[in-house]
Amino acid sequence: MDHPITVRNLHKKYRGETVVENVSFSVNRGEIFGILGPNGAGKTTTVEILQGLRSRQGGTVDVLGYDPARESGSLRRKIGSQLQSAALPDRMRVQESIALFSRAHDADVDVDDVLERWSLTELRRRAFATLSGGQAQRLFLALALLGNPEVVFLDELTTALDPTARRATWELVREVRDKGATIILVTHFMEEAEALCDRVAIMDRGRIVALDSPGRLTTHHGEEMSVTFTANGHDPNHLSTVDGVRSVSVEAGTVTLEGDLSIPVGVASALADQGFFPTDFRTHHPSLEDVFLSMTGRSLTSREAS
Repeated sequence: MDHPITVRNLHKKYRGETVVENVSFSVNRGEIFGILGPNGAGKTTTVEILQGLRSRQGGTVDVLGYDPARESGSLRRKIGSQLQSAALPDRMRVQESIALFSRAHDADVDVDDVLERWSLTELRRRAFATLSGGQAQRLFLALALLGNPEVVFLDELTTALDPTARRATWELVREVRDKGATIILVTHFMEEAEALCDRVAIMDRGRIVALDSPGRLTTHHGEEMSVTFTANGHDPNHLSTVDGVRSVSVEAGTVTLEGDLSIPVGVASALADQGFFPTDFRTHHPSLEDVFLSMTGRSLTSREAS
């Protein structure tokens, strides 16, 4: 099965309001497939439908050969899930949670082995309420992977983590993928999607507005490039004639040029011709944030109600 997940024309309404509209995509085996968008874009609703946790009004969904709406019981034995609202009882100990979830999944696992694999051995007797954000996420990943699921759903995995814990969690996700799992990663962090995902579906207001690898998305849709440097008394107005430059501005001594992807070379050459070599010459490459902005006219961090 090359596509463990196939979605066609998925449609969902809440109280008459459309929150997922004509969503279609397929996920390749062994890839990290990202669903990126602002809060309220329909990301979580989509993956909950894929897991059989919510109904749908239209379209077809196939996950590992199952229709989640009719065969959720059989499907859940083959998937792992870390939900956005994941939590455990405050007093539940780490080793108790692993034993409990393994029984719930009918998974024959060695608790000590799971603790060691996820660097949780020293935390085995700790209550859930005493875990740090990074420790809790390691535990949730361990629980999601009990029974070696073929598909793993991770919803806003690193929300509320500090940058160090977030990057450590990214490494854990890569390890999961390297062991053969197919991963659906729901996130509103563009950096996370760029760092982890083989392909990304960008959602806005219930629709997929773009779907490709992060690199191709930024190449095809992120057509703007900016260059900044400190003026140090240099008059930058002549740079407006450089091919590809669309605007030149100066604020608090910092020069900012906006234009197409070719401007760094042209601007650097024009400055060199005048004998000016700024030591803080910086470029800003297009990102998934720029892709979202160019396609919707809004920031990826904006909120929508749904």
